[in-house]
Amino acid sequence: MTIPTASPKKTLRLVIHGRVQGVFFRDSMCREAQRLAVAGWVRNRSDGAVEAAVQGEPDDVDAIVRWAHRGPERAQVERVEIEPDNGLYTSFEVIY
Repeated sequence: MTIPTASPKKTLRLVIHGRVQGVFFRDSMCREAQRLAVAGWVRNRSDGAVEAAVQGEPDDVDAIVRWAHRGPERAQVERVEIEPDNGLYTSFEVIY
């Protein structure tokens, strides 16, 4: 008998550039992460970008990355930098 093992979590760091501050990007991303059961955090950066760490099942992380390329209605995402990240997250939070 084989005991199922938990699938490894996918963890990425995102830096989202464009018109992404002042358009409810962080709160919208938090809602989307909770809908997808993705953990991590999101915050504004002093250079005008938004930075996030996302962790979860690979398909769910891929879905929030696709969402980050669009963002909420008023955002104008120009590009998203993506790199692997370390960390262990249990929930998703907005860092103010």
